[in-house]
Amino acid sequence: MIANNIEPSVPTHPGEVIKDEIEYCHISQRKLAAEMSVSPTMLNEILNGKRKITSEYAYMFEAALGISADLLVRMQTRYDMIVTKRNKSFIERLSKIRRVAAVL
Repeated sequence: MIANNIEPSVPTHPGEVIKDEIEYCHISQRKLAAEMSVSPTMLNEILNGKRKITSEYAYMFEAALGISADLLVRMQTRYDMIVTKRNKSFIERLSKIRRVAAVL
C-alpha cells in the first residue's frame, strides 16, 4: 500500500479545523456568525460536520479567519469521498451499475 492511499479511520470534516481555529482565537460562534452574516445555527452545523462547506462559505471563512478557501474546499471534497466510499448501499449500487455496464 502506498502511503498516500492511507485513509483516516474517521475522516476530518473541515468544520473541525475551523472550530479549533475560532477556539484558539477566542472568537465566539455567535460573533463569527454575525461577522459572516449567517445564522449561528448554520455556523454551528458547519462546525459540527452536519453541513457541507460550500465555496462561498469557504471564502467567508478565509476572509474572517485567514484559512485558505482552497484548503477548506479540498478538505470537504476529501471528506465527502471517504464518507461516500464507506456507504455500503452506495457501493452496492455502484456494483450493480458495473455489472450492467459490463454487459453493454
